[in-house]
Amino acid sequence: MQTHAFGSLAPVSTLTLGGGGLGQLWGETTVEECVATVRAAVDAGITLLDLAPRYGDGKAERVVGEAFGGRLPAGVRVTSKCNLGNPPAGRIPSVLRQSIEASLRLLQVDRLDLFFLHSNIVPDDHPMWAKPDTSRFTPLSVFTDIVRPEFEKLKRDGLIADWGITGIGHPDAVEQVLAQGPKPAVVQLIANLLDSPGGLKFYDEAARPRSLMATAHANGVGVMGIRAVQAGALTAAIDRDLPADHPEVLDYARAAGFRALCAELGENPAIVAHRYALSLPIDTLVLGVKNRRELAECVAAAQAGPLPADLIARIDASVQ
Repeated sequence: MQTHAFGSLAPVSTLTLGGGGLGQLWGETTVEECVATVRAAVDAGITLLDLAPRYGDGKAERVVGEAFGGRLPAGVRVTSKCNLGNPPAGRIPSVLRQSIEASLRLLQVDRLDLFFLHSNIVPDDHPMWAKPDTSRFTPLSVFTDIVRPEFEKLKRDGLIADWGITGIGHPDAVEQVLAQGPKPAVVQLIANLLDSPGGLKFYDEAARPRSLMATAHANGVGVMGIRAVQAGALTAAIDRDLPADHPEVLDYARAAGFRALCAELGENPAIVAHRYALSLPIDTLVLGVKNRRELAECVAAAQAGPLPADLIARIDASVQ
């Protein structure tokens, strides 16, 4: 598998294995199949495993620990995340460290290669704070004044090699974090043909992921693309029951023209969606696969390479 420059870090494989499927968030699977999928991913040349405690209450991290028994193959790196929210300032260092320590135990390793803030970074005075549930939000000032310095301390202490942010918060806040030092090594950004965060979007303004990709690259920050199939909305069929008004179901309806185009071409929508995402300015694409069959399809998409410009234009027109 090809590798790409990754901000200031060592090069990374075109594909990253994500933990959502391994944590059984994207439909039914088994622990045994997830373990086999992790091993197959590494055998296919994937060098980054992107995990989080939220992925199945630790199931994804436990799967990776079981797959390799604490001895990661040479060149393979692991990430984890913390959904910090907005606890009292004095608790933030202990919350972050406890999250890391729990992940290290499950992974059976002694250091994380990357540690992400999993929360949505939100401007302090934004209307998002009036929502009924703000447990996934971290104020921009809290990130700047407390979280970022603590990340730097965790690096000095050797618990993490570097840190990043999950860039699904408000675009204005994410843009500011990408431009101010010390900068994250990596940002995770939405990378799909709808430019849609789906159910992860908690603000009314446009998401602007492609603009944020440009900002990241301009500031030497690596970009991990996420949600290539928008949690199933860009596949042939969503593989779990969701209410009719769920953002993923609404995006599935919006993508009807895309599925029709794929049918005309005789192509699997999920494969085309992954190839579209790989055509965007990202360094690596995170996969949400839950079994070896889905993994093989994504590896085949990566081997086929980015889509030609004329097909990208037809796809864009199909969802407008």
